[in-house]
Amino acid sequence: MLRKERYKKLIVHFKENLPEPETELQYKSPFELLVAVILSAQCTDKRVNMVTPALFEAYPSPKHLAESNFEELFPLIRSISYPNNKTKHLLGTGKMLVEEFDSKIPDTVENLQKLPGVGRKTANVIASVIYKQPTMAVDTHVFRVSKRLGLVNQNLKTPLEVEKTLVRYFPEEVIPDAHHWLILHGRYVCIARNPKCTECEIKQLCRHYEMKVMPRIENSEAKP
Repeated sequence: MLRKERYKKLIVHFKENLPEPETELQYKSPFELLVAVILSAQCTDKRVNMVTPALFEAYPSPKHLAESNFEELFPLIRSISYPNNKTKHLLGTGKMLVEEFDSKIPDTVENLQKLPGVGRKTANVIASVIYKQPTMAVDTHVFRVSKRLGLVNQNLKTPLEVEKTLVRYFPEEVIPDAHHWLILHGRYVCIARNPKCTECEIKQLCRHYEMKVMPRIENSEAKP
């Protein structure tokens, strides 16, 4: 199957079966989403969602965060991975938002990446989810799934290389949704170990299924 055809059929499937995908992080404002995404680095959304209600109650705005300190903030996120660094990042982000961005969340990837703890992936998430920009955040799920499906070349080594390929082939208007499609598919079906290939609804579009799973099934069925 040609790559363009694979993309086209994938879009048709997800538009029919997951027309309004959303992040599983719980938030009520751009500021809350930014905080949640910073916390979610190398941590599950489930764990982040357990922590953020009390955190958002204590720190409802960048100003509240900017006026806090390590001793006050750390206990609220200590169950999150890398709490020391993330405490420092949140405090720094609060101050920068107040001092340089008038307490507003930047609307460009370049400005978002100026914030402490905000790398390209986080910046792309905010630009996509909040501002509906055609940015593709590549986390471990997107990196894995896009290779398995055959959306990108197997020899790509970095998230940025994968991002550029996905952005080139996905139509601009579906990129914000495509980001969630790939994440959710990787989280619940195309998992890292023992992917649920036989249960997968898009296995007929998948290069991994075609090249590795189908031959095993055919071999097992051919044995007497």
